[in-house]
Amino acid sequence: MKVNNPRVRVGRITYFIFAILFALCIIAQIYLAGVAIFLDGSAWTKHMMFVHLFGFNFPVLMLILALVGALPRWAYFQLTGVFISIFLMYFTANINAILPWFGPLHVIMALLLFVLSWSIVFKTWKLIFKGSEKN
Repeated sequence: MKVNNPRVRVGRITYFIFAILFALCIIAQIYLAGVAIFLDGSAWTKHMMFVHLFGFNFPVLMLILALVGALPRWAYFQLTGVFISIFLMYFTANINAILPWFGPLHVIMALLLFVLSWSIVFKTWKLIFKGSEKN
């Protein structure tokens, strides 16, 4: 289905750009965690601070852009998954003192968020450039 409405087209392309940036930020976060573990422990501060720049900000902007771009229902379900995953990332990072066995789930949540973020990129690519609005 070809989109003729310029507002919808711009909304979808901007959504796609933010999806790529969000996925790249996830990669950067994983890299910073690796640096903190294997090279320099002081990188934990960068890891903790960087997430505040994009963590909930990008998904909120993407939600607005999904509305502007009249994205299909799958986009909203995926964004809901992103919000839940980010919440669980914060939860697993901060509950360690009370429930120590929850801390290692932080790494698993990062992997899930990585897969989900790139899934959003590829599905949006197909929507914009191949015209596929299916699930």
